[in-house]
Amino acid sequence: MPGGLLLSGAVAALLTTVLPAQHSSSPVFDDPPPDKIVINVATVNGSGCPQGTTAVAVSEDNTAFTVTYSAYLAQVGGNSDPTAFRKNCQLNLVVHVPQGFTYAIASADYRGFASLQRGASGAQKASYYFQGSSNTTSKNHPFSGPYDDNWQANDTTEVAQLVWAPCGVQRNFNINTELRVSAGSSSSSAVSFMTMDSTDGDISTVYHMAWEHCPGS
Repeated sequence: MPGGLLLSGAVAALLTTVLPAQHSSSPVFDDPPPDKIVINVATVNGSGCPQGTTAVAVSEDNTAFTVTYSAYLAQVGGNSDPTAFRKNCQLNLVVHVPQGFTYAIASADYRGFASLQRGASGAQKASYYFQGSSNTTSKNHPFSGPYDDNWQANDTTEVAQLVWAPCGVQRNFNINTELRVSAGSSSSSAVSFMTMDSTDGDISTVYHMAWEHCPGS
């Protein structure tokens, strides 16, 4: 879903805006870049986010951006489509930051609903990487049946392991999410599924950003 998101200078970082040498395992809140930050959502593609079923917005306090899904569902069993056991969605973001700053995704919050039969299993996975870089960070969250409730997963990256945007170079940032469900030992007629939404269609994935000065700035 192409579009531009304007983040004001009040965008808060999960981690302090500091020089690289000052990285700490105990991040604190501090002011982010004073100028405006613009996020352009270049593309939103995947079997879990067909056109018109995904919305991207900025939170009211400008501390994060959110993605809301209305058709992100992986399913097995019964009359399920054989390919429905896995669904994915890739966000391709162009982030324009003030000169002298770089950014990273410090954490992400995922929510949805799962109905897994006894013997069945499910998983939510996310990968984060910059265009043209082989440095990819991946997180996986498994779930086991019986399970019939809302689910929540959080990806948090330690300061030393953050994947920072290269300074002085425009590189698109990619977030690839996935839902996968396996019937396992459950009955083939029993349906198991996972969604990345909710029963009322109002669940958002939230991404929190961290900032730091580029060397020499």
